[in-house]
Amino acid sequence: MAMTMNGEVQLAAPRETVWAKLNDPEVLKACIPGCEELTKTDENGFQAVAKMKVGPVSARFKGKVTLSDLDPPNGYKITGEGEGGVAGFAKGGATVALTDQDGGTLLKYDVEAQIGGKLAQLGQRLINGSAKKLADEFFSNFAKAVQG
Repeated sequence: MAMTMNGEVQLAAPRETVWAKLNDPEVLKACIPGCEELTKTDENGFQAVAKMKVGPVSARFKGKVTLSDLDPPNGYKITGEGEGGVAGFAKGGATVALTDQDGGTLLKYDVEAQIGGKLAQLGQRLINGSAKKLADEFFSNFAKAVQG
C-alpha cells in the first residue's frame, strides 16, 4: 500500500539552526515518535529502532535511514526502510526544504511511503490517519527542540 503526504511548519529559528537540528541524531531520536535507538553508521546514515502502534497492530521496526541530496542549509532527502516482523515492513522517503520566512524558517515536506504485511491490511483511512498523527507529533516535537 502506498501513500503520500505533505505539509509545512513554521519554526521560530534561523535556517542554519534548523538545518543543524535536522542533522543531529540526538534531536531526531527525541523527536521521532516511538524511537528507541538512532545510531549514526556513517556520514549520512543511521540505524534505527522504533516501536509503533497502528490501530491494533503494534511492532518494533528495525531499519536504516539515509540522508541524500544534501543542500545545506536548504534541505535534503531522507529515506528509510524498516522490518517489523509479522507486522510487515515500511519504507519511504521525504524531501525536506527550508526557506527563510517571517524572521524564522519555513520547513516544507513531501513524504512517500509504502507498507506491507499486516499493517497494509488495516485499511487506507487508518494508515493515513496514523501516518498524519506521527508526522504531526514529529514536527511538534521538532519545533520544541528547535526553539528549546
